[in-house]
Amino acid sequence: MATVSYRKASRIYPGTQKPAVNELDLEIGDGEFLVLVGPSGCGKSTSLRMLAGLEDVDQGAIYIDDRDVTNLPPKSRDIAMVFQNYALYPHMTVYENMAFALKLRKTPKSEIDVRVKKAAQMLQLEEYLGRKPKALSGGQRQRVAMGRAIVREPQVFLMDEPLSNLDAKLRVQTRSQIASLQKELGITTVYVTHDQVEAMTMGHRVAVMLDGNLQQVDTPRALYDQPANVFVAGFIGSPAMNIKTVDLNEQGAIFAQMLLPLTREQVAAAREGGASKVTVGFRPEDTDVVSPSEGGMPILVDLVEDLGSEANVYGHVDLNGGQERFVVRTDRRTMPSMGQTIFVKPRVGAHHAFHSVNGERI
Repeated sequence: MATVSYRKASRIYPGTQKPAVNELDLEIGDGEFLVLVGPSGCGKSTSLRMLAGLEDVDQGAIYIDDRDVTNLPPKSRDIAMVFQNYALYPHMTVYENMAFALKLRKTPKSEIDVRVKKAAQMLQLEEYLGRKPKALSGGQRQRVAMGRAIVREPQVFLMDEPLSNLDAKLRVQTRSQIASLQKELGITTVYVTHDQVEAMTMGHRVAVMLDGNLQQVDTPRALYDQPANVFVAGFIGSPAMNIKTVDLNEQGAIFAQMLLPLTREQVAAAREGGASKVTVGFRPEDTDVVSPSEGGMPILVDLVEDLGSEANVYGHVDLNGGQERFVVRTDRRTMPSMGQTIFVKPRVGAHHAFHSVNGERI
């Protein structure tokens, strides 16, 4: 087990001005499961490959424990990586795939056998040890790739979107297996995904990236409840947070016929730099359908998504001269019909405010 430190680590690809990863400062604790998440091209996989030694570090440094690994080759870093496409040897059996790295190290056959069979038992692969990858399902191949990493007993596991090739049901099942396995093994793990639901359900902490820059790193609950900026607020949560930039007065944010109250400190912070507007967000589940007399915002319903136990209601409202779309979550027993106008109101204290220019939380 080990700690991992990115110390202002940057990767700048030849021929480009903008860093793919820009001065990444990140401390990952011993035995921690940290998830790097963000949209395509945000730098999360590059950050992982820098740690693996598969990408150069152009500026800054990377440490595993107190050892500077910035310029070490991958084989000298004591890491094991699980790739998106599994990267199994097609001509080898499951047993041979899992044992291959140990054979290269000239590990005694008896020890290889013990380690492979122990990993196979953990991953429920015992009956498949004699098969070749082509005879396995996608989920089984993914478990073999995991087993190959486990038998090496590395200091750090690196996983690059290992579930992206699985169907939705198998992804849910396998992510719980990976999280349980990591807890049992206690090995420091850095996991990359573009799926924010995956990130929120697996990570001890989640690091959100955009355009090569770290936006926020915290526990899943803290990211959800206290997003640092507009991007994190909109990226974390499904359906996404309703985020709108609206007019501002002394009391708060003006949404059509509804006023969302802000503190004096928030109003003052929103006006910094001469801004006259404020960006406000509220989550679909933090919104109530109210009567017209309660001061809610009138929304014309475009679509009702019946999820069984609850419903997502999509609609629009005329706001600042244009149509703005909103989504609210309701109890399915009281869900409206398409074409109906409903009045919605965020719950007291459940909305988030951000500066309208820089997007930072206020």
